[in-house]
Amino acid sequence: MKHLTDIEIAQNKKLVHINKIAAKLGIDEDDLELFGKYKAKLPLSIIDEEKIKGNNLILVTAMTPTPAGEGKTTVSIGLIEGLNLIGKQATVVLREPSLGPVFGIKGGAAGGGYSQVVPMEDINLHFTGDFNAIEKANNLLSALIDNNLQSSCCSLNIDPRTILWKRVIDMNDRSLRHITIGLGGTAHGVPREDGFNITPASEVMAILCMATNLEDLKKRLGDIFIGFTFDKKPIFARDLKAENAMAILLKDAIKPNLVQTLEGNPAIIHGGPFANIAQGTNTIIATKMGLSLSNYVVTEAGFGADLGAEKFLNIKCVAAGLNPKAVVLVATIRALRHHGGAKKDEYNVPNLSYVKEGFCNLEKHIENIRKFHIEPVVAINTFTNDSYEEINLIIEKCTELGVQAVVSDGWSKGGNGTKNLAKAVVNVVEQNASEFKPLYNWDSPVKEKIEKIAKEIYGADAVDFDKKAKLNLKRIDRLGFNDFAICMAKTQKSFTDNEFLIGRPKNFVVTVREIEIAAGAKFIIPILGQMMRMPGLPGTPASENMTIDNNGVISGLS
Repeated sequence: MKHLTDIEIAQNKKLVHINKIAAKLGIDEDDLELFGKYKAKLPLSIIDEEKIKGNNLILVTAMTPTPAGEGKTTVSIGLIEGLNLIGKQATVVLREPSLGPVFGIKGGAAGGGYSQVVPMEDINLHFTGDFNAIEKANNLLSALIDNNLQSSCCSLNIDPRTILWKRVIDMNDRSLRHITIGLGGTAHGVPREDGFNITPASEVMAILCMATNLEDLKKRLGDIFIGFTFDKKPIFARDLKAENAMAILLKDAIKPNLVQTLEGNPAIIHGGPFANIAQGTNTIIATKMGLSLSNYVVTEAGFGADLGAEKFLNIKCVAAGLNPKAVVLVATIRALRHHGGAKKDEYNVPNLSYVKEGFCNLEKHIENIRKFHIEPVVAINTFTNDSYEEINLIIEKCTELGVQAVVSDGWSKGGNGTKNLAKAVVNVVEQNASEFKPLYNWDSPVKEKIEKIAKEIYGADAVDFDKKAKLNLKRIDRLGFNDFAICMAKTQKSFTDNEFLIGRPKNFVVTVREIEIAAGAKFIIPILGQMMRMPGLPGTPASENMTIDNNGVISGLS
């Protein structure tokens, strides 16, 4: 029997009109802003703070992943299919995919198999134009900065050597990391060093995901810290009167997008920051909208729980006043083998000893979730080469820790493969087993907050601050940004800042190389190791395997 690809499964599914999906949520079709038959934007007026308090937020995160990822999005989508099948009204709220990974190494982010959000091709490509709007708003500010540098009448006296703001593009393009602009004479601007970040790493993306309404969006955009004048005075986007024009470009992007799952359940998709260099969660607005419309909302946070989940809980939930009721920790036998010492060519070969050795990684993530006073459920995202002995070992070891581990088979069975996971999650929620409490107080000193995350979540013995990081701490203090949240930039491949230290490393020190400021998002961003905000393409990009025929049918996109 022919094995169908993700895109073939999605293309074989007959979609229902988005009006019918909206009706399931009680949304009048007059409130929808349609993008064809199967996509729509939702007005912010739908958000209801009172309803939010009575509904249940579930976070899906994962153990430390392999480069291919462990299927958080697939599990998230499968879980709401399962929840709806057992009689719970559930909506999945996800991030939008970035074109960089789509054409790079990871592929899209619309789930997989029979647990997908659709129309998959649209979602993975330009979707409703949100990323394009974020790029334009970001690059408008860049243009205003460079225009002011050569202004004769309205100069802010900006020192170009101190400008921190970069341009963005939603593509993996390593050649744009460090560039020189303004060459060719005085008519072409002031020569200076510049660079590009990938769009999900833009502070505009972070701000969109943290904003609660249009007015808050404008305020945050105005608070973007740009650099200093020659007189050492800080310059913000509001000094360039940029915030209103930037907000105008984002007037539609601030509205969440409604699509559907393969089983015809609602999916809200909005925002798309990475979790290793940004906060890794969808927008506050989208999550609150889901909680205004559904009894159960399932959302995910990028990479392992040491990154996406930590930021979701310490940043997003605190800022938005959200109270998650349970956390689903996705584990794969493949990743457990990896953390047990398996080489890449052994990832898909059953090996009980590797799995036993690698369980320490999952165990640490379980401990970390409980530090937030939330009870986890482990979802074993299964593949065809997983043995019963390996799966049973994980269930037994989780049981010893008092954690329920459930096989999740949403990829091949959709909701029918996730009903047991859904029941386990409902059990945690209905037992009131969780009472969320953040790990740190935002008002604590910056250095103390960084050390708290490194020691409690990563397991580090200490934190070493390089000379540049120490100077950055003084700058943060001088600017009065001590009460910001911490958004660590760290490799997703390890608990440490060394991607080669797998499993559950001990007796290590993490090094903070420098600390960036995202004043509009209200983040302090410690950079651990050699983190880059502009990825490069792999030797064989995913784009090489994509085709489109004369009828517009796409193949190879997954």
